[in-house]
Amino acid sequence: MPETTEVRPLTRGLLPTRGLLPTRHVLPTRPGIRRAAGRLDGLTPPDRDRAVDALRALAILGVVLGHWLVTALVADGGTLRAASPLGPMPWLAPVSWAFQTLAVFFMVGGHVATKSHASARARGVSYGGWLRARLARLFVPVAAMTGMWTVATVCLLLGGASFTTVHTVVKLALSPLWFLLVFAALTAVTPLVARLNPLWPLAVVLHVDLVRFGLGGPSWLGWVNLAAGWLVPYTLGAAWTRGELERRRAGRLLCVGGAVATAVLVAWAGYPASMVGVPGAAVSNLNPPTLAAVTFGLAQCGAALLLRDRLRRAMRQPVLWAAVALVNLSAMTVFLWHQTALMATTATGLSAGRLPGLHTVPDGLGWVAARLLWLPVFAAVLAVCWAAFHGFENQGGRRPRTGPAGSRVVRVGRLPETSELREARRA
Repeated sequence: MPETTEVRPLTRGLLPTRGLLPTRHVLPTRPGIRRAAGRLDGLTPPDRDRAVDALRALAILGVVLGHWLVTALVADGGTLRAASPLGPMPWLAPVSWAFQTLAVFFMVGGHVATKSHASARARGVSYGGWLRARLARLFVPVAAMTGMWTVATVCLLLGGASFTTVHTVVKLALSPLWFLLVFAALTAVTPLVARLNPLWPLAVVLHVDLVRFGLGGPSWLGWVNLAAGWLVPYTLGAAWTRGELERRRAGRLLCVGGAVATAVLVAWAGYPASMVGVPGAAVSNLNPPTLAAVTFGLAQCGAALLLRDRLRRAMRQPVLWAAVALVNLSAMTVFLWHQTALMATTATGLSAGRLPGLHTVPDGLGWVAARLLWLPVFAAVLAVCWAAFHGFENQGGRRPRTGPAGSRVVRVGRLPETSELREARRA
């Protein structure tokens, strides 16, 4: 019996979690990489929409690079405090436009979740069983991260670190968790919102901002948008599943309409130009989400939809497809630990004094140039975190079950372990 596949959730990609974990340190050759990538390409189900995986990978890398570029820790004596280059250099706001890719994250998540739930219902899987499986893939890796940072926090305090430093470091390191909580909540209500028109949560965001900013309403009202704001791209993903966004006109309408609306809100309604929070700013577009952040997200989602055909063609190249598959396989680990990589590099570097781009005030082009040089270091430390904690990401999935006549039924896109995958793993 041929093996069957299903689209994975956010935390899963194309590959078996045990199939690409490095077991030996072998320096790959270029022909070896191409050969392994080609065999991996051949193992991919022909009906898999590779554009979905590519968009998820781009969204993950956008978030990581965005945080590494705009998150600064300034050493002030024995204390670390958070800062951002977007404050003293507001002309860098376009950086936040390029790397604040959360809306694409939520759109892809909504698309995958609605497809997954429909497939589970067709197989007779209960809602509870489906939800438990998906949330386990989210929160098993979180347990490892929170456990490590609990121990680290105690050690920092006992070691004499100031409360301000500990608060700053822990807050930034754990900041990815807010996304997972919102994503988990939206996943839980997937059956209820699968057919919801995105205009309804958009209307909620509009009215919340109107009351909050236009009528002087309470600031806490903005937290309603934490759910409503991200429900907009999530329900766009559901509309994608229903086939309502297949025509290019839908992508163009979202892209152009969202961009124009955002420009109007920033130019004439007083919304910040930065699409991420800036320490000390009176209003943040992201914490909680504002109408400008949501309309900007619509523009991003429209652009992502317009890119689908090009991404599908690009993903026919085996090496590119293998890279995208590996990013998807490690999505949760990369997302959860990328800020820890930044914190670890910054804390370790203090032993050498105030290093440019790492501990200095982000107030000029010199800091920007120095920060760009630190990006490979952050990536190397993240690779160490990946090696240490990627196993917890694997534990969130289920083992393949046995079907009739001893055949394997492959769950959520898992491919069989073969000699080709073992070679790809080593490369």
